[in-house]
Amino acid sequence: MTAYRKSKISIVGAGPGDPELLTIKAWKAIQQADVILYDALVNPSILEEAKENSHKVYVGKRANRHRYPQEVINQMMVQMAILHGHVVRLKGGDPFIFGRGHEELEYARQFDIPVDIVPGISSCIAVPELCEVPLTRRGINTGFWVMTATTSSGQLSEDVRLAANANATVVILMGMRKLPQIVDLFTVAGKPELPVMIIQNGSLPNEKKVSGTVRTIIDQAEAAQMGTPAIIVLGEVVKLEPEFARSALSQIELIK
Repeated sequence: MTAYRKSKISIVGAGPGDPELLTIKAWKAIQQADVILYDALVNPSILEEAKENSHKVYVGKRANRHRYPQEVINQMMVQMAILHGHVVRLKGGDPFIFGRGHEELEYARQFDIPVDIVPGISSCIAVPELCEVPLTRRGINTGFWVMTATTSSGQLSEDVRLAANANATVVILMGMRKLPQIVDLFTVAGKPELPVMIIQNGSLPNEKKVSGTVRTIIDQAEAAQMGTPAIIVLGEVVKLEPEFARSALSQIELIK
């Protein structure tokens, strides 16, 4: 099947949420789009950048509540490109980091439709950074791991077990429902006092965060009513977060 000459698909990362963290290339693609298929984690204000006559279709997915199955999204993306022209598939964060963007690329290629990839600033890096937590710091660690907590079958990822025994900073996406299991793994690995930070709605005005240790974080998350979307950061670098550092200093003063 040969697509109409004007058909085009852009698979675009919308970044962690703050509209000002859009890349210029993403912003241009949104402004030029005839159709935007957007996910749940896309800030609605970003859609205001689109032209007035563009079609905006919500195809979001959140915690097992899917507006459309992925197979249907793939078909919509191609059909709308053929019918309307330029389709922007707009995804939170970066489209190739747990975003299924590459699956969509492969599907579109079957129809000879030109596809652009527009990387986005991933929440796994940007959100800790906005909280003044570096994922790497000389003298503290030499790397970081990023993973999803949940496999496609709904089970806890085996990578979390491996990460619990590493010295790297660990960033876990989509992990709030698995927090007790994550805590158990790090406790068994002998790390009950490892610093932990959870950030919900990172980069947005309604951002919430809590920081503590593997031993305390479940109670702290429950007390703060932390929900999704959120990321979990485990590692010694969390000690550099200003509130964590002040809290630790206060504890030292109390001991004195």
